[in-house]
Amino acid sequence: MKKTVQQFTKNLTDSAKDLAPIIGVITFFQIIVLQQSIPNLMDIIIGTGFVLLGLTLFVYGLKLGLFPIGETLAYGFVKKGSIFWLLLFSFALGFGTTVAEPALIAITNEAAKVAKLGGIVNTQTEINNYAKTLRLTVAISVGLAVVIGVLRILKGWPIQYLIISGYLLVIATTFFAPDFIIGFAYDSGGVTTSTITVPLLTALGVGLASSISGRNPLTDGFGMIAIASLLPIIAVMLFGILQ
Repeated sequence: MKKTVQQFTKNLTDSAKDLAPIIGVITFFQIIVLQQSIPNLMDIIIGTGFVLLGLTLFVYGLKLGLFPIGETLAYGFVKKGSIFWLLLFSFALGFGTTVAEPALIAITNEAAKVAKLGGIVNTQTEINNYAKTLRLTVAISVGLAVVIGVLRILKGWPIQYLIISGYLLVIATTFFAPDFIIGFAYDSGGVTTSTITVPLLTALGVGLASSISGRNPLTDGFGMIAIASLLPIIAVMLFGILQ
């Protein structure tokens, strides 16, 4: 119990240090540059306290639960020796953590509204289907990206070749994709790196590299997030080209 309290206190202190520069910048520009008092000061103080507490609990939860889960599952699948189940789990993990991501839901809904303004969809049913298809496209592409990342660790492929090839594909598809989809495609690469996806995929990569002979967690365990950010860009632009 004492160790838990000490760890929580340390996380709380670290979170306060992380938030301090943001609070300092906002305060400086509000008071010094704009020369205005801070409106609803008490609400802001309470809200900041909630943010501090939430951030602390989130980080503590990652260390306590998500990272160990990801590493344990990686060890378990390697011990089982079934590449099929490992790849199936990798796809399901990438798909599942992405399809329910609130940021992705929000951005696909906005994209569907823009598509309506452009005359691409007309009825509310078409708008909903368009948003759902975009969300599934991104989620499936992230699932495939995780599979590629796992295969890279298993086979020892250099990540720089995958990333360079990915960016070349991004550039190539950009030339052929409709103008209205390009911006959304590039944004979709960012919303995939969510608060749940990143720690789980990182833990999976590090755990997998740690459990395979000849792999180094430092050089082989990371890079999966970069791949997961690239593939949705390509997939969404292909969606725009083929629709």
